[in-house]
Amino acid sequence: MADPTPNPSDTAGWTALPGSDCALGESPFWHPHERALYWLDIPGRQALRTRGDIAGGQAVVERWALPQEPGCMAPARRGGLVIALRDGIYRAREWGGALQCIAAFDHDTATMRFNDGKCDPQGRLWAGTLQEPKDRPIAALYCIDARGGGPARVQKMAGEAITANGLVLVPERGCVYWADTAAHAVRAYDWTDPPHALTGERLFRQFDPKPAGWTPESGVPYDGRPDGATLDRDGRYWVAMFEGGQLQALDAEGRTLERLPVPARCPTMPCFGGDDLCTLFVTTARKGRPAAELARQPMAGQVLWRRMAAPGRPVAFFED
Repeated sequence: MADPTPNPSDTAGWTALPGSDCALGESPFWHPHERALYWLDIPGRQALRTRGDIAGGQAVVERWALPQEPGCMAPARRGGLVIALRDGIYRAREWGGALQCIAAFDHDTATMRFNDGKCDPQGRLWAGTLQEPKDRPIAALYCIDARGGGPARVQKMAGEAITANGLVLVPERGCVYWADTAAHAVRAYDWTDPPHALTGERLFRQFDPKPAGWTPESGVPYDGRPDGATLDRDGRYWVAMFEGGQLQALDAEGRTLERLPVPARCPTMPCFGGDDLCTLFVTTARKGRPAAELARQPMAGQVLWRRMAAPGRPVAFFED
């Protein structure tokens, strides 16, 4: 199949969510019981959520200040949230409530923090780390299992990455996708449960590296690098291409089926939501972007949404 040609100017159909401004938005999910969108601002150290009708323009954004940079979060079956902060995994029983550390990590918090993650259908949180100097592949992917009460059990699932991203779990394929943004690569693994292990590591998709000396004004083509991702009903892997100003939908062989331009240079993570799961949301970043770029793209840093023909999949809940 031929790789579709992108049209960066074709960004019609996107709407910015008022009040959603972030330095670097991440980890969005749609809460079906609350009919609300949740997401994070990592450098802003905030969790955010909506209250009210997004499509009708009646949504209000609520913000919760956190003590450390959050990397990812997920809803909990028994109420509240599970949140990966810089130094470990925390449980909040309610919005804005006390944070209980359920899994502390001994990595060097001066150079390492948690990043992308989500839950599997069994209710375990998978969360990857990010090595901030981005000069050594020492980041890893962990699974945190708090089912059944007692201390949470932590299992290292994969490693040798710089920036953990793009996590998607596909139980019906027995497959896990995991990206290393810095390497412009998405890996695939065979996932068996039991014994709950990843095997058969292989390259799912290798994107072209950033051209030497590239800038947004250079006119040199650059698709971007893989950031956060989600899966639609048909099993397509939708990945945000940071600095590429687009989302790409990949098939099971890692081939690009569709490119969806975004009116922000740095999309960070998509998710599907709304009652029918046909609303595609994407968080974006504005931190560190040139002033001229931000002037051209005023939606940068906001949550963007549009309607899609095919639905996505519901969020998986944390079980404890």
